[in-house]
Amino acid sequence: MNIEQLNSDYGIADQLQFSLGKGDLPVIQINNAHAQAVISIYAGQVLSYKPVSAPEDLMFLSEKAYYQVGKAIKGGAPICWPWFGPDPEGLGRASHGFVRNRLWAVKSTSTTPNQETKVKLGLVDTPETREIWPQSFELSIEFTVGSTLTIELVTRNTGDQPFSITQALHTYFQVGDITPLSIKGLEDKAYIDKVDGGLQKQQAGQITIAEEVDRIYLGASSDLAIADPALQRRIEITASGSQTAVVWNPWVDNAAKMADLQDDDYQKFVCVETANAANEVIEIQPGTANSLSADYRIVQV
Repeated sequence: MNIEQLNSDYGIADQLQFSLGKGDLPVIQINNAHAQAVISIYAGQVLSYKPVSAPEDLMFLSEKAYYQVGKAIKGGAPICWPWFGPDPEGLGRASHGFVRNRLWAVKSTSTTPNQETKVKLGLVDTPETREIWPQSFELSIEFTVGSTLTIELVTRNTGDQPFSITQALHTYFQVGDITPLSIKGLEDKAYIDKVDGGLQKQQAGQITIAEEVDRIYLGASSDLAIADPALQRRIEITASGSQTAVVWNPWVDNAAKMADLQDDDYQKFVCVETANAANEVIEIQPGTANSLSADYRIVQV
């Protein structure tokens, strides 16, 4: 990508500029009246979001993350699409699909009347993607950076046959300390416990984390909150187009096995993902589209 050309075509004076980030991957840097943010054009992924009123970033980003074509970036908000989790057909394809390690195209940038910044990136099928997943599609992701951060993922079926997807906004939230943290809004919900062989269980009270957690919550509320006493804040999540939510933390042993995490990083983040996963499979008819979105707000307490 030609950074100079991107700045000429899509840059916004004193608010949005393009540059080369780590690994020479192109990034969008936003600094407006409400917040600062960094979006990676590779993977279509927010890496950082920090409102002017917040002392700490919303996002966790591993210091050992890969910045390399073909690799996923550990942190921020990766996109799982057109499937969440293992290859649903057992064909040996990569977990979480193929868009989190692709270079997206810049479609538009703009400023709203109240000085929020909007960025839209896009991805379409190619001969290579059709070898992985034989469907015609147009995928777009729009970020709205203001006093809150909104991510909207839109899938359009440009073919002549229906197709089905699962998907997720695999967001890594930075926390001060995992131990006193609690997640509210999923009380009494059924969940699939992937740590315990996929057994379905029932949540009792708020979620706390003291061991490896990998759960898909069913019938999830659109409004969730992460209480983070160590950073004296609450992260509020408002989802749309989703009835499942994923909660993940690798804990001690798994974090130590991951080359793109430091051994103690499990203490510093939790993933609470807006998703269509498990049995929430989305069928998209030809010529129609599906939208999955989440809005994130930091409230200091």
